[in-house]
Amino acid sequence: MSTQTSPENDQSEQGFTIVKRKRWPFIVGAVVVIGAIVAAFVYSRVGGSDSAVTESGATLKVAYLESNPAEKAVIDFIRDNVAADYDIKVEGTGIADSTQINRAISEGELAGTIFQHEHWLGQVLDSNPDFKEQAGTGPFFHWIFGIWSDKYSSPQDIPENARVSLLADPANQAQGLWYLEQAGLIKLRAGADVATLTPKDIVENPKNLQFTLLDFGAQPRALSELDAVVGYAESFVAAGISEDKLIFSPPSPNQFASVLTVGSNYVESDNIQNLIKAFKDPRVQKFIATDPETKKLILPADPTAANNG
Repeated sequence: MSTQTSPENDQSEQGFTIVKRKRWPFIVGAVVVIGAIVAAFVYSRVGGSDSAVTESGATLKVAYLESNPAEKAVIDFIRDNVAADYDIKVEGTGIADSTQINRAISEGELAGTIFQHEHWLGQVLDSNPDFKEQAGTGPFFHWIFGIWSDKYSSPQDIPENARVSLLADPANQAQGLWYLEQAGLIKLRAGADVATLTPKDIVENPKNLQFTLLDFGAQPRALSELDAVVGYAESFVAAGISEDKLIFSPPSPNQFASVLTVGSNYVESDNIQNLIKAFKDPRVQKFIATDPETKKLILPADPTAANNG
């Protein structure tokens, strides 16, 4: 005859009764507690309320690329002349690694940055879907961008089969192609989106230009070896290259203008709303338009700024 043993009361060979307590309520409880701790930690990192940028009286740090003194000058101007009118304190923070800037803004360590246009930001967010960052303003300023040459004084002088550098990242590569079309060197597909242009959108290349893709730092070094380079003034000025090597530079489209970007989790806070208002103040556009050093690298988004106020 077999003896059936309850799962909760097993009989051992020694005659002892082993009582097995139900463990699942304790396991579930532990999971709930751990989950609450994790949720609280995540909220403190990305939920906004515990970020320094939302605290009353906080100094709002706005990042700029260390390679661009004009960006620093704009933030310093806002710090000294505008911020107090919006009940905030602002400080510029120079950072070399652009991805580091975006992560710090997403996590509330920095209040914002002016180093990127919306299409660059889009590339960053596509590559880092955990980042929470967005544009807080429309076009803020235009970086001076154009065709540089150590050999020729105008785009029309660039010869057949010339070697031309575009920036390697997709957004600024698109901007470079737009400039080449404006200079009459290529023709792009009708209706192509200026923000997503690639060499595949070229429908006419009468001089058979040969394209080389380089990053920001490599372009100035390659200028003497190539026939032309399409890129930002800040890279060349920082490398000590004369401004007269810029042979073609109309204002860039608004799609490639700087914007103030801020953390999406903090954008509704009073501090960030006031920061956005400060950066939109008309005095900032006038400063960009008239400061002799700043206007070597950037132009105001408002073309009438020099005459305002």
